[in-house]
Amino acid sequence: MPVDQKTWNSLKTIGLTDYEATTYLALTSMISGTATEISMASKVPRSRIYDILKGMARKGFVEIERGRPLKYNVVPPSEVFNRNKQKLIEDLEEAELELTSTYESQISKLPAPIWLIHGPEKIIKKEMEIVARAKESINIRAGFMFKDEAVHLKEKINQAARRGVKTKIMAAPYTVIDEEKMDMAQELDGIKAEVRIYQIPFVKMIVRDGKEMMLIFSKFSGEEKKAVAQSAIGVWNQYQEIAQNYANVFETMWEGDMPKRPDKNKKQSINPLKSIMDKGI
Repeated sequence: MPVDQKTWNSLKTIGLTDYEATTYLALTSMISGTATEISMASKVPRSRIYDILKGMARKGFVEIERGRPLKYNVVPPSEVFNRNKQKLIEDLEEAELELTSTYESQISKLPAPIWLIHGPEKIIKKEMEIVARAKESINIRAGFMFKDEAVHLKEKINQAARRGVKTKIMAAPYTVIDEEKMDMAQELDGIKAEVRIYQIPFVKMIVRDGKEMMLIFSKFSGEEKKAVAQSAIGVWNQYQEIAQNYANVFETMWEGDMPKRPDKNKKQSINPLKSIMDKGI
């Protein structure tokens, strides 16, 4: 049976050898068969087919039905791929954590712990690295966001949540970028974090574990304050004292539960916590 190269590569990725992949492909068409029938359908030598089928049974790709002769039933592809997909994700996350730990231990030895990062793509990439290094907490103040940034954040923060990392996000009600107005609460729906919508300035901040942080600034234009994405600059900072200070100010605002979405018809009193945050961040 002709098979797409991507399908073949996927079977190899989830642990099948060439002979095993060929046998599994034949069995998906047969559903069930004896070793002789499977050997003929797959063109796998009969001298090898018994050992191959036993190995596939151990890996969970076929089930052996007792009798004379033995019959081999294929495990449905949906079951096989769902099981192996989860294992692959777990293996990748474990590898990412191990390599991130090595990276983090070395990067801290560099002489200059502050860098400027230009452009939304590079900024988002650095944000994802910072989130991946989190061990305890992530604090985010999202006065604005880039297009599709929330998609990347959700993936990484949800991974961090599985490691026990607690995330808090203060987000502005909306952001306008590339002529598109995005509702921040809607963009962040499904993220495993505490999210609060506040009226906050158009500045973005991310702090992890009180040890590392990045401030992101952008030019804004027009009455709607449209973010000019390509003008964005990120200030990546690994001075722990500074990162901890910003984390403390964030927590002060969070615990103080600053007003959410102020009523435009009411005269607003000065909020000392907001003043602290604006001066500190």
